[in-house]
Amino acid sequence: MTFDHPALLLLLPLPVAAFFMLPPRAAMTGALRVPPAIAAGIVPAPRSVHRSRMQRLLPAVIWFCIVVALAGPGEMRTLQHQLVSGRDIMLALDLSGSMEKEDFDLDGQRTSRLDAVKRVGAQFVEGRAGDRVGLVVFGDRAYVATPLTSDTASVARAVTESVIGISGKSTAISDGLGLALRRLGASDASSRVVVLFSDGVDTTGSVAPEDVAVLSDGMDIRIHTIALGPDDLESNPGAHDAVDAATLRLIAEESGGRMFRVRNAAELQAVMAAIDALEPSPSKAPPVRLWHSYWVWPASAAFACAFLALALSRKDAG
Repeated sequence: MTFDHPALLLLLPLPVAAFFMLPPRAAMTGALRVPPAIAAGIVPAPRSVHRSRMQRLLPAVIWFCIVVALAGPGEMRTLQHQLVSGRDIMLALDLSGSMEKEDFDLDGQRTSRLDAVKRVGAQFVEGRAGDRVGLVVFGDRAYVATPLTSDTASVARAVTESVIGISGKSTAISDGLGLALRRLGASDASSRVVVLFSDGVDTTGSVAPEDVAVLSDGMDIRIHTIALGPDDLESNPGAHDAVDAATLRLIAEESGGRMFRVRNAAELQAVMAAIDALEPSPSKAPPVRLWHSYWVWPASAAFACAFLALALSRKDAG
């Protein structure tokens, strides 16, 4: 705790200095002569020792509290300055059966594509302070796992708790993308983005994914696509569980976004950092420092002590 006007604390010893420096003042005294018989019957009223000490101490306490209040006690508090970015981000996560394939290395261990996405995706979401983030999952069908919300911790938890089979094991990319666009279409945010994770080929969607992407361009919604897996149809068309990177690239280009090719966990981490740079978060704004004043507490104490002193003096007078 510090003081806004610390020099005023020099006034604290002023009453003591006045006591020693000012000339003494003659006390007003008086006497009443009464007959001895009456004087013998007069008994001095008992006076509480504690009350006398309190009456002598209260003026000093009042003076101390007043000076401290005038000095302006308080502290500087640092508040993290969190802005509302005006950006809505919808994640569209592929939960098809191929996401179970363990061909990613994470922390030196072989892990599935989904586990890698869950780890990195949750970190990405937690870093989006100031944005509204939502999650759509898709397999045979698409579902909204988490609506758009500023509670990024709950969305990150939903990402880590996603399991394959909850929405079927096929790959309805167009349905997942369409549902994400529908949710963002109802938003009035100044910037709207879809981040699509997929490792396969659209197999059950009723509309071609590239046609859905054309709609996104008219809605002014960018789509960043992430093609997961070591093989794709362009370089190895006969590979099992190859990703349709060409379609994902077309989706991104139609919407003004970017397609990222990811073959391992390290590339996935780099891609999420790149999307963070493309869609900067306002959480990097400097913190705000605010002065929190405490003068009201010593001022209130001085008022309470003055009220107590007045009550004691009236009791003595009565």
